[in-house]
Amino acid sequence: MIRTLLTALLLMWPMAAHAEWHEAQSDHFVVYADDRATNVARFAERLERFDTTLRFLTKAPATPIAPPNRVTVYVTGDMSSIARLAGSSNVAGFYIPRAGGSVAFVPKRAGDGGRDGIDEEQVLFHEYTHHFMLSHWSDAAFPAWFVEGFAEFFATTRFQPDGTIEIARAPMYRARSFANGVPVSAQALLTGDPARIERSDLYAGGWLLTHMLILDPARRGQLDRYIAAIAAGKTNATAAEAFGDLRQLDRDFTRYVRTGLRYSKLPAASVPAATVRVRALRPGEAAMMPSVIRSKRGVSRKAGLALLPMVQRAAAPYPDDAAVQVELAEAEFDAGNYAAAEAAACRAVAADPTSIDGHVYIGRARMAAARAAKNADPQLWRDIRRSFLAANAIEADDPEPLMLFYQSFDIPGQTPNANARDALLRAHVLGPQDRGLRMQAARVLLETDRGAEARRILGPVAYAPHGGAAATFAAELIAIIDRDGAAAALARWRGGPQREAGDDSDA
Repeated sequence: MIRTLLTALLLMWPMAAHAEWHEAQSDHFVVYADDRATNVARFAERLERFDTTLRFLTKAPATPIAPPNRVTVYVTGDMSSIARLAGSSNVAGFYIPRAGGSVAFVPKRAGDGGRDGIDEEQVLFHEYTHHFMLSHWSDAAFPAWFVEGFAEFFATTRFQPDGTIEIARAPMYRARSFANGVPVSAQALLTGDPARIERSDLYAGGWLLTHMLILDPARRGQLDRYIAAIAAGKTNATAAEAFGDLRQLDRDFTRYVRTGLRYSKLPAASVPAATVRVRALRPGEAAMMPSVIRSKRGVSRKAGLALLPMVQRAAAPYPDDAAVQVELAEAEFDAGNYAAAEAAACRAVAADPTSIDGHVYIGRARMAAARAAKNADPQLWRDIRRSFLAANAIEADDPEPLMLFYQSFDIPGQTPNANARDALLRAHVLGPQDRGLRMQAARVLLETDRGAEARRILGPVAYAPHGGAAATFAAELIAIIDRDGAAAALARWRGGPQREAGDDSDA
């Protein structure tokens, strides 16, 4: 009984009883924060300017994105709250890449500068840089040191009161890693096994090497040649030849941390102010925010059951609020109550026929119930797919309904048709940051004998810094494609255990 009580208490997100919740929307972000409207607007505007800064410096196009593909940022609590939510004491903030719903969690208050001096904005800039890389260089196979080094390079971006933007400042929260000199050699970063490098050293060393290769005029162009060699399938050692004598590189590396560090300034006019729209959440939406944050983090079946009573109590006064009913549907679904989830989703659609998530949860709940009952009736599954098609009709660029439409064919006696395969590949294009979706797309490409394309989209999984078993499996498939072709890689996939791609990146 005590253990059950403790589990329930841990699920409760610490916040004021009458939190002042606001939503801010911009071209690339949706921010939820229990703060004054002016503060939330200022925070969202800085995020949008950060995105514009990245685009300005990398020449990435400023293409509009659909609302479901914007990053949703939850700003609340303190560092300890975020660590509890992440399930790790060594996390100051984190980002979860998902198709049609990438989310980030950062503290409202960092106290005395946060863990090792890092603040919430630096955490979010680091995490959003990961998202930016995954979205704009979706099939680039960047090595782990560069993935983290590039994120650290931009994490310390500062927006001064006069509008000036400072880029590539030293991350002082990594100073401890340099207490005894360079934490890891450049040669180890380039040719060694990243799994054997301490995580803090990978971040610190990756930042220093990225900083040097981008800003040192003597090394100009070498990084581009190295990345091109990695993308072409060269070994780490062969790709590292782009830097010449690695012993000299290490000497330069050691000297650079003492004499070469500097940062750049962009004039305010380079990155114009962003348009941000702010609104206060309705009472029902505000009441649901504790459960929204837990649900968007992701819960196990056990945790979902423990959370459900709180969600049900909060939702009860708002049966006609579509957002509230969608959240209730998600909570019921997480707890395995599929009929109740469908009923809540139907109420959401009745209140707002354009509720994409309402249609999605009707389909998801019915699909889960049919699978649990092992019901393969073709007519039932055609009806289930209508919910995903309805969501797609409302927003054609939301990857989640497309992905679910494909998955609805994964039942006995049915094979995804060309339309379903095209839907999944389109979902991957819209949500390239979702590694699980990327793996599904790779399998579809192997099934249609498109080995070269499969190899390309497997690369980012194989090189993911925290990819775990999925990274190992993706690297194995790439090697098989190179050696024996798509059919052999597909046979290996069918003959081996399924592996889920990890989805968390944190700083």
